[in-house]
Amino acid sequence: MDYRKSNAPSNTVTRDMMQMSQDTGNIYETVKIISKRSNQISVEMKHDLEKKLQEFASYNDNLEEVFENREQIEISRYYEKLPKATLIATQEYLEDKVYFKNPAKDKNNF
Repeated sequence: MDYRKSNAPSNTVTRDMMQMSQDTGNIYETVKIISKRSNQISVEMKHDLEKKLQEFASYNDNLEEVFENREQIEISRYYEKLPKATLIATQEYLEDKVYFKNPAKDKNNF
């Protein structure tokens, strides 16, 4: 899922953890699933930001002058205004857009 098109809230929302953990039956497993997806989203966002900012990188060894590019600042502001990775991952989980499986539970079913 594209994190830029997410309808996740940009601020913290109180959630009913018992309702969220109905799929797994365990609150801690639900939190772990959301945290792993959050880490994936965070790495993807960081990679995209670094790739976009790399275009503006200056390879001069001039320590006296700090060059600030308006476009670079706008890109940084855009990424700062995006919802946090945890909120995006939680929204994806609530919308059933996250695939997960527990090998330990699958092993017990056989």
